[in-house]
Amino acid sequence: MRLSSDDLSERVKELKSLLESCTLCPRQCRVNRLKGETGFCKTGNKAVVAGYGPHFGEERCLVGKGGSGTIFFSWCNLRCIYCQNYEISWLGQGDPVNPDDIALIIMTLKASGCENINLVTPTHVLPFWVEALQMISKETDLDLPIIYNTSGYENVNVLRLLDGIVDIYMPDFKYWNRLAANRFSQCKDYPKITKEAIKEMHRQVGDLVFDKNGTAKKGLLVRHLVLPGGLSDTMEIVEFIAQEISSNTYMNIMDQYRPCGPGHLPPPMNRRITDHEYNQALRAAGSAGLQRLEGRLI
Repeated sequence: MRLSSDDLSERVKELKSLLESCTLCPRQCRVNRLKGETGFCKTGNKAVVAGYGPHFGEERCLVGKGGSGTIFFSWCNLRCIYCQNYEISWLGQGDPVNPDDIALIIMTLKASGCENINLVTPTHVLPFWVEALQMISKETDLDLPIIYNTSGYENVNVLRLLDGIVDIYMPDFKYWNRLAANRFSQCKDYPKITKEAIKEMHRQVGDLVFDKNGTAKKGLLVRHLVLPGGLSDTMEIVEFIAQEISSNTYMNIMDQYRPCGPGHLPPPMNRRITDHEYNQALRAAGSAGLQRLEGRLI
């Protein structure tokens, strides 16, 4: 059940208090964002929105008839050298917004018939969009699933403050190897942090469930972007998901990797994945015992 306006107000206070010496994410930058100081994510006391609208390119179970109501927040608490949205995540393309602006965007997406509210890169701007939800709750019942669309690099203690707020957690699990995580996303503790984060997400919302039309309403959806040259260690990741989360986890094995980002990429990151690499990843997920997969052999 969605939290009451009063409960949301308390969560907003707790989340905003973390900005004074920022510990929202595992970077633990400890800058005073309430005064406009910025750390790794380059975000101060306002969120920046790069764009929003119905998105029909997300997972089938999120799109439904009306599309996924997507809000792209700028900047990021990772720095992936191959980011396909680097103009947003590295350069901060977009406009600063207040919580009431975010509330208006959310209600605009609802009015357009979107199936959910899909918050893309929401971690570093948590207090602002939760405050927007609190504003909305004073006036009406939003009655749409809230999707937390994240890299997976999350502070577990902060995730606990989202219990009862987020309906669908959608983390990526990018790396199993800490050296790859450090080389490509500047976070050598990514594997350890993400494993614990996904456990907490699943504790809160469980396996993904659908309505009668096949549209996702609540639960965990894990994404895994297959990287060239086996750099994403797919076998280890899918075995972890199947054995330590749930074999019924809905997982999207993604083949969308393409060379991108702000600069020259070293081999093998300077090429797309092959059909063989993608098929290997899918077979690994099936062999691990995962029963609900999005993706098909090429």
